[in-house]
Amino acid sequence: MITCDYHRIAIDPKELQDLKAISDVGISDITLDEYPNLLVFPDSFESYDRDFGKKVICNISDEGKTLYTNSIVGFIGRNKTHLSIHSRFANDGKDDFFLHYMLQKVAKINLLSLHHTMDEDCVFDFLIYLFPLYLKKAINQGIYKKYITHKYNDANIRGVIDVNRHIRYNEPFNGKVAYSTREYSYDNEVTQLIRHTIEFIRKFKGGGDILNIDADTNKAVAQIVSATPSFIPNETQMVIHKNLRPIAHPYFSEYTPLQRLCLQILRHEELKYGQEEDEVYGVLIDAAWLWEEYLAIVLEGRYNHYLKDRGKERFYLFENFQQIIPDYLTIDKKIVADAKYIPLNRESWYGEEKATSIYYKTITYMYRFCSNQGLLFYPYPDEDVKHTPLKIKTEKGGVNGGTITKLGLRIPSNCDSYPSFCTSMEKYEQDFIKQCDLIKSD
Repeated sequence: MITCDYHRIAIDPKELQDLKAISDVGISDITLDEYPNLLVFPDSFESYDRDFGKKVICNISDEGKTLYTNSIVGFIGRNKTHLSIHSRFANDGKDDFFLHYMLQKVAKINLLSLHHTMDEDCVFDFLIYLFPLYLKKAINQGIYKKYITHKYNDANIRGVIDVNRHIRYNEPFNGKVAYSTREYSYDNEVTQLIRHTIEFIRKFKGGGDILNIDADTNKAVAQIVSATPSFIPNETQMVIHKNLRPIAHPYFSEYTPLQRLCLQILRHEELKYGQEEDEVYGVLIDAAWLWEEYLAIVLEGRYNHYLKDRGKERFYLFENFQQIIPDYLTIDKKIVADAKYIPLNRESWYGEEKATSIYYKTITYMYRFCSNQGLLFYPYPDEDVKHTPLKIKTEKGGVNGGTITKLGLRIPSNCDSYPSFCTSMEKYEQDFIKQCDLIKSD
């Protein structure tokens, strides 16, 4: 087992070959055909105006001696090599309270009793966390239905007569006719997969709480249970086999990621102990994506969060050309803000070249929205940091100007338990919101 933080680690030569198979792999290139047992979040890269899909799981350099990671965290394995990547805020490289806290906020659950490390079992907890979120997104499109062939043997003929089956069952003639018909049905292999996942989670420690976190989750679970009257508990493996081919439906698009999530939950033990040779498996999460989604919840009511599929207004850099998607805008659009998961309090960490992309995009958006205030939101360790505005230099008589402020959210350290971490985080979130309000009132 290799445990790695948010940057680099030395490589054991015995594990180099397995690590080469997963290094330099762009997460947008992780397809179901090539990596059927590797799950990546977010599942839809095109929803973001970022280079999420271009990020790689890890890089190997220094002649195969050093492994470098970026904002991708989680667990990935190949053969006997297991790579566990935690965030830079993990407590002594073990309990990753901050990562779990963000995930629970985004998934809108509040559980204190689950694992908070970054091992295989912890990653399995991630899947359980995410199930209600993905279930509700899918149910919002309606209950998945498809044509199912049903076979009947009665006097109410309403389909194609099955001659062979009719002779076998109804000779001599008894008034019945064997026939088959194709009907739209909610009770199909996809809803059955979801039902089996629900019943599996019910037995999981804390699973009952997860399935009852809010009224919408309760309703979604009830709808799936009602839609699957033919559910048989001991047919899980058969249902899994029927779902190995991903859904390709233009309307029920949210069921594809839910299907993959259900398969990963139900096959967890199989993947953990019965992995085929050279098979890559695991769960990876883009912490930068998670940070952005988490901040949207913290800043709700003060800032609008923009994504391609969020249904909000569209913005263009030019007249009806070159769509741009700012991370956040204040309700009155006077302040532009960008989420950064990098340590902006340590300029030596990212250097001048990286700084170009950090600042230029925000300045461009400030110009586009006629704003003289830009914010860069980032997380930083439990220490004192000054949030000094950076004044944009202009030539004499220039009219642009403005300031960019690197505004950090303090992350607690040295917490001995997850509940104490949550208490500290809630306090720091309030301090962060106050700082945002002060800047807005300037």
